[in-house]
Amino acid sequence: MARGRAVRRFRRARLGGPLGGRDDRGALSIFVAMCAGYVVLVIALVIDAGGKLRLAEQVDGYAQEAARVGGQQLDEAALLQGQGYKVKRTYVEEAANGYLKLYGLSTSKVDFLDGGATVEITVQAEFRPVMLGELAKRKVTGKGRATLVHGVKEAETD
Repeated sequence: MARGRAVRRFRRARLGGPLGGRDDRGALSIFVAMCAGYVVLVIALVIDAGGKLRLAEQVDGYAQEAARVGGQQLDEAALLQGQGYKVKRTYVEEAANGYLKLYGLSTSKVDFLDGGATVEITVQAEFRPVMLGELAKRKVTGKGRATLVHGVKEAETD
């Protein structure tokens, strides 16, 4: 009987270390798996943040070009009546939307400043993340502005 107790005590001490505690084999595997999960999450955040920045830059460019196209829509009737150089509002919206339609976008807001000589176009696009899915889905807004200039030798903005 005493021999059996001594064997059990020896086995417990050998498996659990000098204090007779529990075995910690496999604990490093769990730690590595948890760290790998966090690394994958950080990589996903970096990839999706870069994609959102890239889309914001593109939407700004599209809005700027749509404003340029819209700013070329001169109101000829107002010019002939001596009212000065202005853009025609309905033509601006049609031209800007026509340009943006090429990229699957449309204007969300069209503003006319300086008495109709400056056009400001606001465009929104939906950002769909690659890695995070619906979790990080957001709207991205871009703005572009164009001012109608005229002149024979150099541009004038009256």
